[in-house]
Amino acid sequence: MNRRLFALEQYAGPGDAAGPVPALPDEVRVLLAVRLPADEVVLALVEGPDEPAVVAAAAAAGWRVDRIGPAAWHPVADDSAGGRGT
Repeated sequence: MNRRLFALEQYAGPGDAAGPVPALPDEVRVLLAVRLPADEVVLALVEGPDEPAVVAAAAAAGWRVDRIGPAAWHPVADDSAGGRGT
């Protein structure tokens, strides 16, 4: 199956609890999710066959999606000095 990459956003208020991202069906895969508290948003990168399938899978899992759009991986320079996280 050909998978495409999508960015999903879920907006939250300052007092909203950060619940886990729910499990999605096999055809749709969450690669990562990160909460940006200062922006009150959860941003997730998800692979799936197409946008409607990703939206349907999220809805079926009870995950509200406020915004979705195509995404692409951005190259990162080689960190051979081991400075990651410093």
